[in-house]
Amino acid sequence: MLGIIGAMDVEVSAIKALIKNSVTTKIAGIDFVCGEIENVMVCVAECSPGKVNSAMCAQIMIDRFKPELVINTGVAGSLSNDVAIKNVVIANDVCQYDYDTTVCGDPLGYLCGVNTVKIECDKEASDLLARCAINSGEKIHRGTIATGDTFVSEPLLKEKITSSFGAICCEMEGGSIGHVCRANNIPFAVLRSISDGGNENSFIDYPTFKKIAANISTTILISFIKNQKTQLEFED
Repeated sequence: MLGIIGAMDVEVSAIKALIKNSVTTKIAGIDFVCGEIENVMVCVAECSPGKVNSAMCAQIMIDRFKPELVINTGVAGSLSNDVAIKNVVIANDVCQYDYDTTVCGDPLGYLCGVNTVKIECDKEASDLLARCAINSGEKIHRGTIATGDTFVSEPLLKEKITSSFGAICCEMEGGSIGHVCRANNIPFAVLRSISDGGNENSFIDYPTFKKIAANISTTILISFIKNQKTQLEFED
């Protein structure tokens, strides 16, 4: 089964609409919609924004529905001049920029328990997402995606994240979903389309471009699922 998690309705509604023979299970206020897309078993959830919400959703999904791969999809803010609005970012790894135990001598972002700053994404799934994005005509970037419980729109915070982690975009769920997947030994990937520049114009750009950006991510993800169908048929 493929697990798909997005924070907002705009990020997962089109995917849910494609599910056949769907069954919805509500747990902790989250609807987990399971069924088939292109004969591939999927479980899709809208977790709500933020690290706690997304981590809770990921753990429930893993415990209850046993996905073999989890993909976090949605929109993000750019942290790089090279990453423009409507570009696609596929994470090589994720970090949590607001996890701070530096007073104890740890590096900024060092995640106790998994004992690392950056958590690597599944290479095979990420490479396939990249190919699907390219085949869909999108401009893609690969790199670190930074997660935190702040909608980044302030230049000083943006500079701190880029200088500390070398991240190329920021959002509020990928790092925490990755943290949970790493703890459970579940492969994961993060696919994001850029809705804003993570700057003082974000409050204008984000509502303008979030639906467009979300649709780009959705198109790529559907292509990914169709590819899974092809692989299953080949294996049969």
